[in-house]
Amino acid sequence: MSVLDSFIAGLPKAELHVHHVGSASPRIVAELAARHPDSPVPTDPEALADFFTFRDFAHFIEVYLSVVDLIRDAEDVRLLTYEVARDMARQNIRYAELTVTPFSSTRRGIPDAAFVEAIEDARKAAETELGVALRWCFDIPGEAGLEAAEETARIACELKPEGLVSFGLGGPEIGVPRPQFKPYFDRAIAAGLHSVPHAGETTGPQTIWDALVDLRAERIGHGTSAPQDPDLLAHLAEHRIPLEVCPTSNLATRAVTDLEQHPIKEMVAAGVLVTVNSDDPPMFGTDLNREYGVAARLLELDAAGVAGLAKNAVEASFMDTAGKAALRAEIDAYTAAWRG
Repeated sequence: MSVLDSFIAGLPKAELHVHHVGSASPRIVAELAARHPDSPVPTDPEALADFFTFRDFAHFIEVYLSVVDLIRDAEDVRLLTYEVARDMARQNIRYAELTVTPFSSTRRGIPDAAFVEAIEDARKAAETELGVALRWCFDIPGEAGLEAAEETARIACELKPEGLVSFGLGGPEIGVPRPQFKPYFDRAIAAGLHSVPHAGETTGPQTIWDALVDLRAERIGHGTSAPQDPDLLAHLAEHRIPLEVCPTSNLATRAVTDLEQHPIKEMVAAGVLVTVNSDDPPMFGTDLNREYGVAARLLELDAAGVAGLAKNAVEASFMDTAGKAALRAEIDAYTAAWRG
């Protein structure tokens, strides 16, 4: 481990783009697969490495949904959620906005109230026992269409758990135009939720514009294609609209073909507020610490620069003012002590 890697490992962090099911460790996935033997997911943690090797984005979605299928009752939901927080605690993640897809569970027959109760029970235990503050982004699985959008909006707006802060849109972008989801985002925003759709990961800049205009996005998930449109980059920078960048994910799903050419460099050079995230960490063989290391290398950052990235995530988060101030102060104190 390099000196900078050691600094990153101990750095207090926030994460803004990380998926609930996609954060399941091989140990937990294997345990769930053993509980549900009709699933094609391997029960051997070592075999999961091959299972999680993706040919392209479409294959990633196929594999991802097979893991989603392992979450079949409220006990599965609670176990997964708490164990995700445990992995975050090991990385010194203090706060995370976890992208949760209720529709994937309710269509499996888990009652919506039981689902919400399970994640909230895990959230409260994680904060008390692990020191990790979890918040939720309920997202629409775009491939499931407007039925999923209606169900997600209903659960978000009617049940609105205490930890829920935002409303998102994930899944494939190709063939899933953003504007069709406008009524559902309008409803969520009216209910007090923030808009954080995925956009421009596997499609061009127009998808990002659609997310900004039609879905009133306050942050953009991925935004990988943004540098293809200088006007868009300028707009993002001027309005301080953050991008949730996930370098290793982009490489694994073939959204970028060469990590050395990742557009994070152009994003930062244009003055865009960039945050670094892990997306679906065990599936991509990564974690947030490793993603900070990748970003540090690509951006040629020292410890102070990495701490700046950590504070970007705090700024872009939906924490309250006091929470942001406290985490910024912790990052500054840690960095000062490291220098000392």
